[in-house]
Order: sequence, then structure tokens, then C-alpha cells
Amino acid sequence: MVKTVRRLAGLIIAVLVTASLSGCLYPDQKKRENQASVRESILLVQNAVDTYKQRTGVLPIKNSEPRTPIYEKYVLDMRKLKDGQYLSQPPGIAYENGGTAMFVLVDPETKPLVRIMDVVLHQQAGDIQNKVNEYLAKHQNVLPKGAEIAPRFYQLDFDKLGMKQQQAESRYSRQYLSYVINETGTIAIDYGPDLMKLITEKGLASSLNATMDLRTLLAQEYPYVPVKSYPYRWVGGQPTLSE
Repeated sequence: MVKTVRRLAGLIIAVLVTASLSGCLYPDQKKRENQASVRESILLVQNAVDTYKQRTGVLPIKNSEPRTPIYEKYVLDMRKLKDGQYLSQPPGIAYENGGTAMFVLVDPETKPLVRIMDVVLHQQAGDIQNKVNEYLAKHQNVLPKGAEIAPRFYQLDFDKLGMKQQQAESRYSRQYLSYVINETGTIAIDYGPDLMKLITEKGLASSLNATMDLRTLLAQEYPYVPVKSYPYRWVGGQPTLSE
């Protein structure tokens, strides 16, 4: 009886240890699986878009308003791809399938590239914008702003909004990025740290100028577009917010 109890205890401990180790390894494994799924999904959709364009002469995108931000403007219409049998169904990570990936195009007029707009980041920023709009309505359009970080751009003061400090988890570096606000009361995610990291790692500084929008570097290098962002220019040796 005692031996049986000991054996059971040993078995339980072994199971718990195994579960504990699996839990430690799971995040990295899951991250690799997610990255692979993103890459595979983009390749799948890119092939469908290219074939659609070749056969129809147009791109399978939804209609948008002229003032829609550039990286939210060219949303792919998955129904067109599915109904035309260019895709059997949207990828599992697609918003249309309950995922968090909205497939969009960048450079649609030159070399259309399929990228992902992260719906979670988009919605989080949208919720904060709603809070800002409420604040502006109650305070005669006085901005809930902190320190100026570039001409006409400021840190967003969450204390004034009655909120805890919010940050956005970068889809490029997994670091946490701040929110900014401009003179019109529109908020954005500050991708400056991600841009500086990419420019430094790739040695791109000498090829940059003050006229180009640095966000294109992120959209070309990574699967994700910089959602809820303003343009950046290369000024004084660093990415600088611009309008």
C-alpha cells in the first residue's frame, strides 16, 4: 500500500514537472508557429492577389474614403478571392475567420504587396481616440497633451483622460510603444523606436533623406503595416514625426 502511494506520488510529480516545462517552452514555440503561420498566409494571399490581377486587370480591394490613412486604405476583399476560387477560404489568422489579421495592400499602383493590419492594435488605438474625442468635447478642444516631441506633436497625457498609462505592443520588436497626439486631436502610435532600430541594424542612415516617409521601411521589411501612424522623416539623424 505504501509503495503504491509512493508510486502514485512520483507519477503525479513527474506529470507536474512535465507540464511545468511544457508551459515554459510553450510561448517560444507558439511564437515560432505564429510567425510561420503569418508568413505562409501572406504567401498564400499574395499568390491569389497576383493571379486575380492577371486575370481581371484590377485588384481585389474594398472601397475606401479618400482620407483613409494609407496603411488602412487598401483592404483586400476576401469574398472576391473566395468567390473567384483564387482562395478556397481566407487563412485562419484572417479577421474574416475570427483572427486578428486584416489583409491589406501596400504600393498597389506599382508592386502590390500583401501585408497585415493588426486588428487588435487598430481597435486599441480606436478606443483611446474615442476617449480623446470625449475629452475634447468637454474641454473646449483643449488637447490632453504632455511634452512636445516634434513640431505639432505631443505625448498623450493619460492622466488628463482619467486613464492608466497605455502602450502599444509593437508587432516589429515586441517592445512597448507610446501614443502621441497632434494639434488636430488625432492620436497615433509612435513607431520612432522601431524605425531607429531597423535603420541602425540595416545600416540605412546614409541612404535616407528628409523627403521620404520612413514608414515604407517597416512595410517593406516586415509582414505588418504600421497601423495608426503618422509619417516619419529623417531629420537630425533620427526618425521625426511629420504630417
